[in-house]
Amino acid sequence: MVVFLGLGGIVIPILPGLTLQVAAVMVWAVAEGSPMGWVVAGVSVVVAGVATVLKYTRPGRRLKEAGVPTRVLAVAVVAAIVGFFVVPVVGVVLGFVLALYVFERARVGRERAWPSTRTALLAIAQSIGIELAGGLLILIVFVAAVFLT
Repeated sequence: MVVFLGLGGIVIPILPGLTLQVAAVMVWAVAEGSPMGWVVAGVSVVVAGVATVLKYTRPGRRLKEAGVPTRVLAVAVVAAIVGFFVVPVVGVVLGFVLALYVFERARVGRERAWPSTRTALLAIAQSIGIELAGGLLILIVFVAAVFLT
């Protein structure tokens, strides 16, 4: 059940999704005590590690190519956190996108602000997609192992 909950933590980043999944698989492996359990735990750790590295390097490269500075993203993340408390549920997205657009407009001008914002949003979506793919792979390996043992 916790492995499924980890997927929710990936899509709605309140819980540390991959970490939660790996911890749940580790607990299961200890309780199972079989070689299959330890193989699944090892595969989960490797998949989570690769997904974590990719989720930070791939979108980061895209943002560097587009020229979006890290400080703009940092301000947008702070605005997303504030937005979470000001406007429940949608405030995170609203705060992030609005801050990103406003700072990009001030930095690069009106004409280039939206393309730059769109590139940043696509990079964030790519990051979430990579982490979600890793989480789904962990889930598939775990469910297969549970049914095979």
